[in-house]
Amino acid sequence: MFSRLKRMLRASAPAADAPVLPLTPPQSMQVQTPEEALPELGLIDMSLSGWFRNETGELLEDFPILAQDSVLDIGCGDGGFTAFAGRQGAEVFIADINQENVSAAVKRLQETPARAVHPLITDGDPIPLEDGRVSRVIAMEVLEHVDDPAKFMAELVRVAHPGALFLLTVPDAAGERAQQGLAPESYYRKPNHIRIFERDEFESLVRSAGLTVEKRLHYGFYRTIWWMLYWTTDHPPLHEADSNPLIEKWREMWGEILSTPQGRKIKQALDEVLPKSQVIIARKP
Repeated sequence: MFSRLKRMLRASAPAADAPVLPLTPPQSMQVQTPEEALPELGLIDMSLSGWFRNETGELLEDFPILAQDSVLDIGCGDGGFTAFAGRQGAEVFIADINQENVSAAVKRLQETPARAVHPLITDGDPIPLEDGRVSRVIAMEVLEHVDDPAKFMAELVRVAHPGALFLLTVPDAAGERAQQGLAPESYYRKPNHIRIFERDEFESLVRSAGLTVEKRLHYGFYRTIWWMLYWTTDHPPLHEADSNPLIEKWREMWGEILSTPQGRKIKQALDEVLPKSQVIIARKP
């Protein structure tokens, strides 16, 4: 099954050292995510949504990172996405409230040709950078954790220069509601997810910050179901969760679906209905 998927995705699948999906917010979380040990199928599923286009230098389709770029990754987790920027030779600012996350991200970046690496310990209020300092801003699964999203967005916009691109993601409201009643109550309390963004609310937040929305994307149906199944287990360590019989069966089923001639269409339809995340690529005028 996976050999067939690999052949099918040869042009777009990430390299062996491609970053895995951290989705780690700037706070230390009681409930962490499985993407830091993302299995091969998870990377294949993401590549089908346009992530990790090593051949074009796009972290996500239409979000290129060039060697001359200065990239801020805020809420960087252990640096999975940041490492992609480093491999493009960019200057990278690693920002997180958690010192361990920043240290792990720095270690990753040291193994890339990044032209400069700047660690920042910050909660984003404020971001310790001068106005207009960066050309790319990455804020993945962060806004649902902050007390004042509009204020946080204003800081992101302040440190970006005109023309800068933004890659912003939050959990999708449909996926979040699907987990309610299954996930522990702590999942929806500070420092975890303290708000759920409706799709129009997320776009309004970005536009109100003065940005121009250039692309919207919803992805991660596979991961939404993964989480729903995970909450029904005894919550083993995340790196062991895929060995749970129920989760393993789901992984095998999704791989079989993706291997069918209509697999991509099925994925696209379900990613719209029950995605894990919603994505906006925006530009500062």
